[in-house]
Amino acid sequence: MVISALKGGAGKSILSIGLIAALRDKGKSVAPFKKGPDYIDSGWLALAAGQPCYNLDLFLIDSNVLKNSYIQHAKLFDFSLIEGNRGLYDGIDVEGNTSTAEIAKLLDLPVVMCVDCTKTTRTMSAALLGCLHFDPGVKIKGVVLNRIAGPRHENILRQSIEYHCGIPVIGAIPKLKASDFPERHMGLVPTQEHAWAEKSISAALNIVKQNIDLNTLVRIAESDTGVLSDLSDEETEVFKQKNLGMSPRIGVIRDSAFQFYYQENLDALESAGAELVFTSPLSDKELPEIHALYIGGGFPETHAQNLSDNITYRDRVKTLAEQGMPIYAECGGLIYLGERLEMEGQAYDMAGIFPIVFGLSKRPQGHGYTIMRVDQNNAFFPVGTELKGHEFRYSIIKEWRGSDRDMVFSTVRGTGFQNGRDGLNYKNVLATYTHIHALGTPSWAPALVRSALQYYQNKK
Repeated sequence: MVISALKGGAGKSILSIGLIAALRDKGKSVAPFKKGPDYIDSGWLALAAGQPCYNLDLFLIDSNVLKNSYIQHAKLFDFSLIEGNRGLYDGIDVEGNTSTAEIAKLLDLPVVMCVDCTKTTRTMSAALLGCLHFDPGVKIKGVVLNRIAGPRHENILRQSIEYHCGIPVIGAIPKLKASDFPERHMGLVPTQEHAWAEKSISAALNIVKQNIDLNTLVRIAESDTGVLSDLSDEETEVFKQKNLGMSPRIGVIRDSAFQFYYQENLDALESAGAELVFTSPLSDKELPEIHALYIGGGFPETHAQNLSDNITYRDRVKTLAEQGMPIYAECGGLIYLGERLEMEGQAYDMAGIFPIVFGLSKRPQGHGYTIMRVDQNNAFFPVGTELKGHEFRYSIIKEWRGSDRDMVFSTVRGTGFQNGRDGLNYKNVLATYTHIHALGTPSWAPALVRSALQYYQNKK
């Protein structure tokens, strides 16, 4: 099923986490999915499910590829749950082509709405009735009321919605006095930074147990399995290394500072023939023996002192870059490859591959989908390639001693690094503010693996 809402912040994340935990509590396996370009909610859904969470995004990923990815990752589980983003019909254009509704239609899945009922009663029936008639192809099958003030409030809402809309109210969650899910920026706190993550999952489980009719919800899911009965023969072509006698070892920096990785990206590297080696400058003194390095996004600013103090690690990253080892970095990874990060009057040295001094703003400096056009040579993408991605950053460029010629992307949509450019390039290092998704950019993983193999062979 798909969990959606009338708007962002209605409570669908905690509901989705709690539903997954409740299904697991009943001995069911759940495949979790998150609509849109998101890492933090995905981490919570994965933790609740005990399974990797995959992302579904119609801007980044072709619809047939998205459909096949969903089938591939859902077909072996008892249930699949997709958490939508923002409102059900919200997208980037008037047609709503990238909305949660379009994914629900593509996958032919039932939708359960989570609605914030603060200071409203019968009007909520009108809002839901509008959603029901706005696109009859969307199968809205149930409603969960959230932030209920008391029994009287719930009764008026329940009676009005079921009478006017003809869909069941399957739960009513009261206003919570305290949240076990503190927020940072625009999402939940990353699970890697949450010391009480398991406690939070248990809290969401209890919310669902006490307030949701799980049996009705299960019946909704079981009565309409969507596309899972219509397996497609079309498959995404993935580059695989054959008869090379070795798998290149690609290091992945993953910890509480660098945690933003799509599971599909990691899967794609392995499918292309790589052996992934996870490492962390927060806990390791040295890089392991690797042939390429992938540094995702995150919040390096929350660990700036520790990153700066690990001199041997960051010096080794710079040395390997000078030696031609391929490095691909996104957002937070870009910051780590800069010269230093300055915050609140303090300066923290980073790896020093690019001559950049970063700072932080209290407001987002880049937010939303991006389109980049590759217009200069680099180790990963041919000139002329168009890349679709997304950016979300609070960092600012305080000092940049390079030039526009050092960047290989022109910005068609989005903010980028500066001056309509992104994709900082040095030898075999490419660092960018834009995050890509491997299913939307299928050439990326094979290119990184090929570069890693070439580096290995050159060293020999």
